[in-house]
Amino acid sequence: MATYHLTTPLSEEDVRQLKAGDVVYLSGVLYTARDAAHKRLVDLIEKGEELPFDLEGSVIYFVGPTPPKPGDPIGSAGPTTSYRMDSYSPTMLKHGSRGMIGKGKRNQAVKDACKEYGGVYFGATGGAGALLGKRIKSAEVIAYPELGPEAIRRLEVEEFPVTVINDTHGGDLYQMGREQFEVKS
Repeated sequence: MATYHLTTPLSEEDVRQLKAGDVVYLSGVLYTARDAAHKRLVDLIEKGEELPFDLEGSVIYFVGPTPPKPGDPIGSAGPTTSYRMDSYSPTMLKHGSRGMIGKGKRNQAVKDACKEYGGVYFGATGGAGALLGKRIKSAEVIAYPELGPEAIRRLEVEEFPVTVINDTHGGDLYQMGREQFEVKS
C-alpha cells in the first residue's frame, strides 16, 4: 500500500497508478452530487446537453453536507452510501469523471467501468464528517439549489484523506479484506 498526494482534475495516468488500499490526499476541486443530482446529470448527458461542470478529470463526492457554522465554508461533510449512485456512475466515468468518493461497496458494473474508462472509487471515513469538513476550504452551490443539501457544490479541498477501494485493475479493498481473514478449512 502506498500514499499519494494528488491534485484535481485527475488524469488517467494519476488513477491508473493507484491500487486498492492506497491512501490518497486530494487537493483542488471536488464536486458534490448524490442520487437526485446524478439522475439530472445523466439525463443531460443522454440529451447531449451541457453539464453544470466539466466532467473531464473530475472527482465527485457523494455527500449532503450540513449547514456551516458562522465563518466556516461548510458543516459536517461525511460520505453517503454509494450504491445509490451505481446506476449512474458508469455513465459519469464514460464521459470523463475520474473519481468518486463515498462509503460502502459498489456493484460489478461500476467496478468494470473503473477498469474500462480509467476511474477509481475512493472511500472516505464514515462518521468523520466534522473532521472531513475541516479539509474543505470553500464551498459554493453551482447547480440545483432546490435540492438543498443534495445540490451540486464546488468544493476546494486541501489534503482531503481517502482510501482507494476499487482501482482500475479490478482491485477491491473490501474483497481483499475478506480474503485476508477467511477461515481456511
